[in-house]
Amino acid sequence: MTERSTGWRERTRHIIFDHNTRESKAFDIALMALIVFSVLLVMLETVEEIEARYGTLLLVLEWIVTILFTFEYIARLATVEDKARYARSFFGIVDLMAILPVYLSLFLPGAQSLLVIRSLRLLRVFRVFKMARWLSEANYLIRAIRASSRKIVVFLVVVVLINVIIGSSMYLIEGPENGFDSMFRGLYWSIVTMSTVGFGDIAPATPQGQVLAAILMITGYSIIAVPTGIVSAEVAATGQQDKACPGCGSAVHSRTAQFCDGCGTKLA
Repeated sequence: MTERSTGWRERTRHIIFDHNTRESKAFDIALMALIVFSVLLVMLETVEEIEARYGTLLLVLEWIVTILFTFEYIARLATVEDKARYARSFFGIVDLMAILPVYLSLFLPGAQSLLVIRSLRLLRVFRVFKMARWLSEANYLIRAIRASSRKIVVFLVVVVLINVIIGSSMYLIEGPENGFDSMFRGLYWSIVTMSTVGFGDIAPATPQGQVLAAILMITGYSIIAVPTGIVSAEVAATGQQDKACPGCGSAVHSRTAQFCDGCGTKLA
């Protein structure tokens, strides 16, 4: 590989993957604008009046956007050092999903495949995930969810057990004559009631069932706050860990502090 090609790859890699130079910032802004525009195109295509009147224009714009995203994907794949790792990564899959449905639609012609083509075209909304590259604060949430994953799993298991018990009890109390024709129907009602959604398509008619429903509703209000509290506590803990002083280990600092309040060491 010549020195000129190596230099070109290195400059392109810095523009695409770095975010601290003028060229890379301009690239990020242009890419974000293109992502928003492409998602807007997908949404406009679902409006029948607009599709009927401007269908050809939307198709041309969609192909222009797809070609631009294709060049971006090829450039990322060509300049990154570990190509296989990038291709299998979250962002690599999202970048591929941003362009793949449009090309796949070319190989599924015929009226019998129109629904398949339409579903593939709607998969282009995956492009909105490409903006996750600039959501650095989302790292706090991701790390907090990972840290609290076991607690959340235990919580969900308890919720499922409660719904199974309440749903089964409601099936025995109400019976098929009141719409609870199976235990699955009772489980469905229990989940809808506990989540406070309340579709109203099925409701208890007996006094015993109504009392049980009232208990489940009150339980639902209290349960909703549990996962929020778990994740919030982990987010706060993650933020404190990031602000920990490398010198003395203290995490008690003001939000905008650049130096440790205790020993004066520069914070990371």
